[in-house]
Amino acid sequence: MANSPQAKKRARQNEKRFSVNKARRSRIRTYLRKVEEAIASGDKDAATAALRAAQPELMRGVTKGVYHKNTASRKISRLSARVKALA
Repeated sequence: MANSPQAKKRARQNEKRFSVNKARRSRIRTYLRKVEEAIASGDKDAATAALRAAQPELMRGVTKGVYHKNTASRKISRLSARVKALA
């Protein structure tokens, strides 16, 4: 349990940051799910559009510290390879 004022403040900041990051992660997962669903349906145009929308969201997650840069790059790379294979 936080006893010092500094520790109490850090606990408050951590809670706020956790909720913000949780919302960001959820938003990114939604975009990724839309790409997955488009790929599963076999619609290349929809999959390409969904991937274009998901890429900036993923990279924004990187700049905000939710994801590591290589993780986001790997996800984008694998999804784009799957979208390309729909042709």
